[in-house]
Formats: sequence, C-alpha cells, structure tokens
Amino acid sequence: MTRQFQLLADQAFARTAGAPLVGGNAVRLLKDGNENYPAWLEAIRSAKHWIHLETYILHDDKIGRVFAEALCERARAGVKVRLLVDWLGSLLKSGPGFWRTFAKAGVDARSFGYPTIDSPLGWVSRDHRKTLCVDGRIAFVSGLCVGDEWLADPKTGREAQRDTGVMIEGPAVADCEAAFAEAWSTTGQRIPDDEIPQAANVAECGDVALRVVATMPATAGVFKLDQLVASVARETLWITDAYFVGVSAYIRALIAAAQDGVDVRMLVPGTVDVFGVGAMSRSGFRALLEGGVRIFEWNGPMVHAKTAVADGKWARVGSSNLNVTSWFGNWELDVAIEDEPFGAQMMEVFERDLENSTEVVLKARKVYSVERRKKPRIEDWRRHGRSTTRAAAAGAIRMGRTLGAAITRRREVGPAEAINLFWSSLIFLGLGVLAFFVPKAISLPFGIIAVWFAVAGLFQAWRLYRRETRETVDKTKDSRDAADTRTHHHA
Repeated sequence: MTRQFQLLADQAFARTAGAPLVGGNAVRLLKDGNENYPAWLEAIRSAKHWIHLETYILHDDKIGRVFAEALCERARAGVKVRLLVDWLGSLLKSGPGFWRTFAKAGVDARSFGYPTIDSPLGWVSRDHRKTLCVDGRIAFVSGLCVGDEWLADPKTGREAQRDTGVMIEGPAVADCEAAFAEAWSTTGQRIPDDEIPQAANVAECGDVALRVVATMPATAGVFKLDQLVASVARETLWITDAYFVGVSAYIRALIAAAQDGVDVRMLVPGTVDVFGVGAMSRSGFRALLEGGVRIFEWNGPMVHAKTAVADGKWARVGSSNLNVTSWFGNWELDVAIEDEPFGAQMMEVFERDLENSTEVVLKARKVYSVERRKKPRIEDWRRHGRSTTRAAAAGAIRMGRTLGAAITRRREVGPAEAINLFWSSLIFLGLGVLAFFVPKAISLPFGIIAVWFAVAGLFQAWRLYRRETRETVDKTKDSRDAADTRTHHHA
C-alpha cells in the first residue's frame, strides 16, 4: 500500500510540475554571491565545448565584467558561448559598449523579449531565469542575477543580498540544457541537436532525485506545484520569497495547512528593492497571520532567495517568486529536490536566516513587528534603481482578478483582498468618468492599439503562410528526388 501510494504521489508531482523525477544526481547548496559566483566562474573557465548562461540581468559592474572576461576568454579559445539576457531586466544595467565586447570575442549574446512591431505584447513576458550550463556535465540554478549587489563590499559597507542557488551534476543537467535551448530558440536560430545532451548519455554522479521545473507563460507549473506541496506537507513548510504577492488560492492553501497543524513559516524582505511591492506584500499578511501562518521579515538590505522546504524531505530552489508575474507570466526555472539530507540542509539555512529576522504579529487591528528593526524599513527604490515593471504587472493582474471575482461572485473575496478591490474599483471609476467627459482620451488609444494588433496579426499570419508554403515545397521536392532515385535504381 505504501509503495502504491508513493507511485501515485510521484505521478501527481510529475503531472503537476510537468517534470519527471530524475535520479542519480549530485547537488550542492550554494548561499549568496560569495559561494555561487566562484563556482560559476570555475565551471566557465573549465569549459571545453559550450557555455549556456541565461540570466535576467547581467550588470556592467565589477563582478559583471569579471564574468564578461571569463566568457570572452573561453569564446576566443574556441568554446561556443551562448548568453541570453532579458531585454527589460538589463536595459538600464549595461550599455552598448559592454555588449560590443561580447561580439568582438565571438560570444553569441542575445536579448529576450525586446519589443517589435509584430509582437505588441511580447515584452510583457520576461525571461526571469537564472541558470548556467557547461558542457552538459554541470548546471547551476538559482535566484541570483550577475551583479555587485549580491556581494558584500567592506570598503563601502554594502551588505550582500541574501540569495540561494544549487549546483547540479548528473542526468538532470540534460533537463537544464533542454530548458535553455527552448528559451534560446525564441530569439533566433536553434541550438544544434548534438549540443543538447540526452539524460541517458549523462553519467550518474550521486543519489539525489530532482525535477527541473521549466515554466513558460500560462503553464503555471510552479504555481500548481507550490499548492500541491502546501496540501501534502504534514509537519513543516518553510518558505523564503523576495516579492511575495500571493493570490487567494495560494493564501488559502497555506492557511489550510497551518490550521491542520503544519508549522508554516514565511521569510520575506523587510526592505524591498522594487517600489510598491512591500506594501502589496504586507496587505496579505493579516489573513495569513489570522490563519496561523508565521511571517518573518529579513533585517538585512534584501533577501532575494526563492526557496521552500517541506517536512525536511522536499525542497524547491530557483527563480520563481510567489506572485502572479512569476507563476503565470514569466519564463522561470526551478528545481524540486526530493532528498532528506538536502532538505535538512535547507532547514538549517532557514533557521539561521531567522536569527537575522523579525517576526511580524497582529496587534489590535494593525500588523506590527515584534521588536525594533536593526535597519530602517524604507523601500529605497531610488538607490537600487530596479525596474517596477514586475510589481506593476503583478498588481494589475491581481487587482483585475479580485474585481472580476467580486463582480461575478464566482468565489468569495477574502479580507486580504480588500485593498486590491478598493484600488481596482477606483481605477475603473476614473476610466468611466474619463470616458464620459473626454471620450477621445479612451477611444483614440484604443483605436491605435486595435490597428497595431491587427497589423501584427496579419504580418504573423503571412509569415506563417510563407513558412508553410516553403515546407510544402521542400517536402514535394524531397519526394520527387526520392522517386527519381528509386526510378534510377530500378532502371
């Protein structure tokens, strides 16, 4: 019975995440930039065949230039180096001169999701993955971009952002390589098949089983996986997240687990580097706290990790935040590791992180921290200069969903969503008043957008038609050549 249940559980996880469980791996937990970056650079400098680096942001700063030089040196040595960054993420973090160094060295550097005339909404989905694959033998999956803010600087007093990653060796590396190849293919020419290793051809390096969860827009693999884990956790569920803006379904799953006796804890930043996300995150605290979930706020400059550990047996590490943008809109990459020793490591790290955090509690009708913070809780968005696009997108979608639920009554709107309902209603009221008194302010932008979408659709339809025509012609030509060959042999 136990064996049958285990098979059913494995099937449920595989179907939910859209990723099979792959055994025979060695996994190493890496904390912050001071452990991740040296391991990444060592792997890059040892590359003999290819390097695949995919990151949301590659900064043109001290550590960014170290990585640039390492990648360029390998490219000059004949290694195939492919670099994929998100266009919007890196827009203000690196200039044209920085990218020209890659071109001169022979690095194939591409940007994901830049706006084009034939894809009006292409920029909405971001490539938020952070992964490095080398020679099909080693892979890194993490929440870290490449930038100085992930490293401490004693001279200036800058503290490093708290973040987490893993190093993987074994058959699961093939899944990481395949995920990179899929994202790469959206930006141009595909990677040759002989440079995408198969799991069967990668030697086993350990006894750790894991899933590589590569999500794309609308697939919601991690969202479904997070809800499943919240449902099956029996003793503990400890979560660290950088930009938590939970939807009702996930909040209810956490509350249900807590009310069933599970020790549910959540560690979030005390200081958030994206303007507005801190307030949006705290708007959902009351419902969680009243439901028995314990919330802690990091006292350092920023906790950027995206991790979870359940019952000390299952853990997730990667790039997905607990918000609508990551769950439904972005390209993300996470690993779900089913291994007790690794789970124990994750729990130890989480407990140490709580030593530098402050617990949040309810007092009267307000949310308070238990004790005074070590650092002021000010969202220093000007200093960090981080784009607010992700926060705006997550907030807009969340407010839209809440208003839709309230109007259609397809579900009960919870107290945690009151602020979203208020602001979404206020926005629609403003649009309605504007339409009454200045109709052109609504009709003109709508007309421009409608024409743009129509032209983009017609252009893509024409391009698909041409592609289909070419493929049909090629197939016909191949059939005729084959027939001529058979006739020749017969003669």
